Amino acid sequence: MVSFEMSDEQKLLADTVKRFASKELRPNARISDESGIIPGSLNEKAWELELIPNFIAEEYGGYGAGHSAVTSALIAEEMAYGDLSMAIQILSPALIVVPVMMLGSDFQKRELLPLYCGRKFRPSTVGFLEPRFDFDRNTIQTRAAKEGEGYLLNGHKCFVPLAAQAETFLIYAGLGERLEGFLLPRGTAGLRIGEREKNMGLKALPTYEIMLENCWVPSESRLGGKEGCDVGKLLHYHCVACAAMAVGVAKAAYEYARDYAKGRVAFGEPIASRQAIAFMLAEMAIEVDATRLLAWEAAWRLDNGREANREAYLAKMYAADMVLKVTDGAVQVLGGHGYIREHPVELWLRNGRGFYSFETMAIA
Repeated sequence: MVSFEMSDEQKLLADTVKRFASKELRPNARISDESGIIPGSLNEKAWELELIPNFIAEEYGGYGAGHSAVTSALIAEEMAYGDLSMAIQILSPALIVVPVMMLGSDFQKRELLPLYCGRKFRPSTVGFLEPRFDFDRNTIQTRAAKEGEGYLLNGHKCFVPLAAQAETFLIYAGLGERLEGFLLPRGTAGLRIGEREKNMGLKALPTYEIMLENCWVPSESRLGGKEGCDVGKLLHYHCVACAAMAVGVAKAAYEYARDYAKGRVAFGEPIASRQAIAFMLAEMAIEVDATRLLAWEAAWRLDNGREANREAYLAKMYAADMVLKVTDGAVQVLGGHGYIREHPVELWLRNGRGFYSFETMAIA
């Protein structure tokens, strides 16, 4: 039976992350959005929470709590509640840690996991999306070809977060008829990083196009080792993380609009008492909670070793619709104030619109 009751440890962790997000991320969100820069001090403060090392086994220097998709979804939601751009950047090490923990070879675990157990924040990233209108995960055009004792990678990726700062890249490429992952260190010959992209939302988070031009990597760089692995399951974890972050953004917008409506008096009464506003807020609350349950169900299935392809995909797609609906509703509740930058709802709307494009920018 699916359980939607958090353990005491999960409640404590979620409360801790929410306090951090509310105190450290939310107050800096507007400044970072305007400047396009996330202060490095926030990365270090977030790293002190030791969220990523907590997942890693003790033999690699972590705390051995083990990875849980449900716990990660709770963390992703509360971080995004503070600010989506900062949440993706702060949690970027998980883009390498979780795949290596789940599917990596013994060599890859020994080489990479200890790097994420120290005191230093290590930005990491993943390249999956491609800059073409007909992009399909089943017909990915970035290709890997066997070349000697390794592989040649050729392709073009876009919307790659932190590419200019990342120390390790996980690149998805087609190898024959299979989708495979390849771990590349920064500075790999043939890996070229383009200019920073200019996006409608996530303006604080630097994203880039990257080009792979006869980029040779040894066989040990293939996720899972020389035999490779089925990376399809990783995409389910990405879907859950995206859904959880969408819930965090939508929850922030809903709560702000609700509180504004309660305090905004027009014609002698709070606008929250008007039926049209009250019904809109109620529907927003329903949508947020419904999406959270979809994400939790998919995460629970993943944690229990069950097939979650359908549930993860539905959670991700429903979340993309939901977050746009709720953030747009928040702008409507604020009326003219929703359109100006004095209030954060327009920022949440711009960020929320991007969930249709987010595919692998976060992992649960």
